[in-house]
Amino acid sequence: MAIAIRLARGGAKKRPYYRIVISDTRSPRDGKFIEKVGTYNPMLAKDSEDRVRMDVDRIKHWIGKGAKPTDRVARFLEAAGVLEAKKRANLDKGKPGQKAVERAEERAEKAAAAAEAAAAPAEEVAVEEAPAEEAAAEEAAAE
Repeated sequence: MAIAIRLARGGAKKRPYYRIVISDTRSPRDGKFIEKVGTYNPMLAKDSEDRVRMDVDRIKHWIGKGAKPTDRVARFLEAAGVLEAKKRANLDKGKPGQKAVERAEERAEKAAAAAEAAAAPAEEVAVEEAPAEEAAAEEAAAE
């Protein structure tokens, strides 16, 4: 029998309230449990003392017997100083994937080519108009 320290949901619709329980991993999330060892109310402010309440001695007892906390409960226990904090930083999480980088480079190349194409005819027209103006000015000066 595998024992877990996990959250069991209670409360109303859109008003969650969780019990921190010791249960068999085979039992349903909100079903039968061995012992209630705390509560978690996500509706309260993060700095509120009542947001997470735990019986730390009982949790240590069950961890000694081999109970494994879920990720969320492990974070609560780390904050309480019961467990050693794990390094969780995923620095590559916000970086785009390889294909996204390739698509962005292709778009940048197309945009640069389009900008060159748009700028090139304007320069040619300006170059063509300038000699015509000079020729008109020369004719006027000649007369």
